[in-house]
Amino acid sequence: MSEQQHDSTPVLQANGLVKAFGRVVGLDGCDLELYPGEVLAVIGDNGAGKSTLIKCLTGAEIPDAGRLQVHGKEVRFTSPQSARDVGIETVYQTLAVAPSLDIAANLFLGREERRAGPLGSVLRMMDRAGMRDKARRELTALGISTLQDVTVPVENLSGGQRQAVAVARAAAFGSKVVILDEPTAALGVRESKQVLGLIDTLRSRGIPVILISHNMPQVFEIADRIHVQRLGRRAAVITPQSHSMTDAVAIMTGASAGDKAA
Repeated sequence: MSEQQHDSTPVLQANGLVKAFGRVVGLDGCDLELYPGEVLAVIGDNGAGKSTLIKCLTGAEIPDAGRLQVHGKEVRFTSPQSARDVGIETVYQTLAVAPSLDIAANLFLGREERRAGPLGSVLRMMDRAGMRDKARRELTALGISTLQDVTVPVENLSGGQRQAVAVARAAAFGSKVVILDEPTAALGVRESKQVLGLIDTLRSRGIPVILISHNMPQVFEIADRIHVQRLGRRAAVITPQSHSMTDAVAIMTGASAGDKAA
């Protein structure tokens, strides 16, 4: 990521987020900045607050304190839909795809388009041809060559292809931010590389990505900056150029304080 990007206004920013579940503190004054056109990896040990942070960024949880900003404007998400409304799309580890529906129908799931004129407005008929055409264009733009037949049911796809469908859906509608939660966790080496290629394509299109991952080699391969989460807070922000994987693990476990910003 260039200095110009780093100096620009964050696309998404969190300041002092606090979230408690009874006596369990999920977030304890957590900060995060995501800049235009970057891949920001979020890493941390189990219980570090990664999932709670992402849920607060996407409207799945409402923080008890702190503030969120999108392009410098303060926002308050009360549901995942309110985050989607401002262009933040999330692909969770448990893929929210409909196996019996085809690829195109999954890309437009919850955003189905109706046919023009009375057929759509009165008879409420879906524009299946139009959605399939747009789905093909989106898959082509993302360089996904293995999913050209958008009429194939998702249940017939491999794990990597299903992940590609979910990422393509997020890219098609996530105009500002795409958040990926462990996108390669259940994939083999070849399919993992395809997903990393998708992430790189999103970045090249100017769409910033937050990547939550336990896979340190992949993080250091694809990320511009790495947000290290520990004990409900941001312990450090590092880069693959400034720190090694050993350094990152040391910060995660508290063996090293790390640098606060990169």
